[in-house]
Amino acid sequence: MAKENHGEVSPDEAPLSDSIDTSEYESYSLDGDEEGGDDGEIRKSGEESDSSEDEVAPRNTVGEVPLEWYKDEEHIGYDIVGKKIKKQSRKDRIETFLAGADDSKNWRKIYDEYNDEEVELTKEETKLISRLLRGKTPHGGVDPYAPYVDWFEWDDKGHPLSNAPEPKRRFIPSKWEQKKVVQYVRAIRKGLIKFDKPKEEPNVYLLWGDDSNAADNKRPGLSYIPAPKPKLAGHEESYNPSVEFIPTQEEVNSYQLMYEEDRPKFIPRRFESLRSVPAYENALKEGFERCLDLYLCPRTRKKRINIDPESLKPKLPSRKDLKPYPSTCYLEYIGHSGPVKSLSIETSGQWLASGSTDGTVRVWEVETGRCLKVWDVGEAVQHIAWNPLPELPILAVCMGHDVLFLNMGLGDAEQQMKVKELLHVGESISEDETSDGKSTVSWVQYDKHDGIRLKHLKSVSSIEWHRKGDYFTTVVPTGDTRAVLMHQLSKKITNSPFKKLQGIPLSAVFHPKLSMCFIATRKFVRVYDLLKGKITKKLETGVREVSSISLHPSGDHLIVGSKEGKLCWFDLDSTSKPYKTLKAHPKDITNVSFHRSYPLFASSSEDCTAYVFHSTIYSDLNKYPLIVPLEILRGHTNSNGGGVLDCKFHPRQPWLFTAGADSVIKLYCH
Repeated sequence: MAKENHGEVSPDEAPLSDSIDTSEYESYSLDGDEEGGDDGEIRKSGEESDSSEDEVAPRNTVGEVPLEWYKDEEHIGYDIVGKKIKKQSRKDRIETFLAGADDSKNWRKIYDEYNDEEVELTKEETKLISRLLRGKTPHGGVDPYAPYVDWFEWDDKGHPLSNAPEPKRRFIPSKWEQKKVVQYVRAIRKGLIKFDKPKEEPNVYLLWGDDSNAADNKRPGLSYIPAPKPKLAGHEESYNPSVEFIPTQEEVNSYQLMYEEDRPKFIPRRFESLRSVPAYENALKEGFERCLDLYLCPRTRKKRINIDPESLKPKLPSRKDLKPYPSTCYLEYIGHSGPVKSLSIETSGQWLASGSTDGTVRVWEVETGRCLKVWDVGEAVQHIAWNPLPELPILAVCMGHDVLFLNMGLGDAEQQMKVKELLHVGESISEDETSDGKSTVSWVQYDKHDGIRLKHLKSVSSIEWHRKGDYFTTVVPTGDTRAVLMHQLSKKITNSPFKKLQGIPLSAVFHPKLSMCFIATRKFVRVYDLLKGKITKKLETGVREVSSISLHPSGDHLIVGSKEGKLCWFDLDSTSKPYKTLKAHPKDITNVSFHRSYPLFASSSEDCTAYVFHSTIYSDLNKYPLIVPLEILRGHTNSNGGGVLDCKFHPRQPWLFTAGADSVIKLYCH
């Protein structure tokens, strides 16, 4: 008769798979006393489990082999004997599912993928799963909220630890300890307490004695193997041996005919006294060398190089030898009511143009400071540029979305007639249409000042003329275009050759001799070949953001100013990284400029200063350029956080013009 079992099963029966999906049982109440949990059903499951007491381990022995490998096989694995465990057929599974639909105990059954069989959960296992789903401890006998037992309770407790200082008696020996010490001292003096005497070690030992059986050498563990002893000295090693030990001359000669390994190592000799015995020939020399090594080893001689700190500084020429350069303020041009954003000097050096945020453009006579003309353009001026040809006195003004071309009214009648022909537009011309059908640029006649208005969709930040005076570029850093546009004044046409420009363009300059264009973005400067229409070089500035660039008149060197006060000098014939980086200004650099004929360059900053540097470029390619800081020009005052906004050199004289946020233009001379 089967043994009755009220829900108690052996832990070795019907092992479950390591991963059991219990999500399908969350909708059931897994308590043993509820649905389908009476004693008769539990007893029956216990009876069924008794039949499988022989199974103490899973039938499948595939180990850690993934079951996915048997997905296309007819068996699920191997049993302990090595036979294949057949998979249940598809028909059997369907029949099992249909049979379990009417079975009230079907909710207790789960599928074991590891052994490819169904396992029925016992009452204890269902209770364990139910407690885990409710977030409780697996075993019911565990109390997670046991009452706290204070092991340090006492009746008059005020604080768990005493705040009182340590009593003095803890640092002073007690009287009882003092009496005990006195008793020990008296017992030692009377001889009642005796100490073991230290073992006396012998001062001499047998040089050729056998100490293998000595008590000191009996060590625990491996047997002690003594070191080999030298052979006892015989009569032949004596300085005065007997006659029979001394070989004759014939025997000595016969030794030379023997092999070296058979030849005796020592030939006895006879001396009258011990004083006549010769010592080792090289004993004194080797002893001296050994002592010398011990003496000089910790005292290795180090060659100390006395270096003068001043000699480490680069040898720069004196500032007196580098004159002339601008050093003192000679003249001030006062007339603007707002910050002066940009300056431009006419090619001959006689006239100076300035643009301000007060919406005016002024032309000054350089030597006298007299204001020749004032144009009210009605909008803040961002940048101005004078045409580089002396026979074309035309000034380009960037303001907002427009670029104005103004006739300065200089030159003779023939030059004025040529200028008026260039600044005449018969009808409105639209060029460079976008994909939406809107024209990005349109040429319109500007009747107010007898000029041309070049309209853009977005604001224009700067304009730069080509050396021949017909082509010019405009930089549009905002909007969807973010382009650098190229225009031709004589034909009134516009092109966009840099459509695949990466990054936000900040400035664009032409090469002074070649058909090349330099476009600066925030971190890079790209060099474009205008004839081939592709990039020839990409310069890595290594600064946070580029603010301005300037090209040397030779076209082989470039200087970049950044918004962190650094100046980067590039040698275009060498690598794409700066040859030298100068930390000049503590604030943002607004502009950098090279002189056309003198070896000078300058930088202006928002710290209200302008730095002047000497720069000598050698014809020898093995020599690096010589850069020498010369002067710090001060004089402008801070206005709304702005200092010196622009700086330009005189085309012929070593003079520097600076435009400040304090609406003052200064001329510095040597």
